[in-house]
Amino acid sequence: MLINQGVHAKIISERLGHGDITTTMNIHGHAPRSADQAAADILEQLFAPRKEKHDKKTLG
Repeated sequence: MLINQGVHAKIISERLGHGDITTTMNIHGHAPRSADQAAADILEQLFAPRKEKHDKKTLG
């Protein structure tokens, strides 16, 4: 749950008493499909070409 809320893996690892964040991520790092889709959407927004205001078409 903490991973899905954006808490850094190092913090979670310390809270759980794991000696290494690799352990934490191997046990708890499975991302739900929705989180994977959200990441893909963010990347698409970051790398999509920005449209200029004059490119928008108006109805009328």
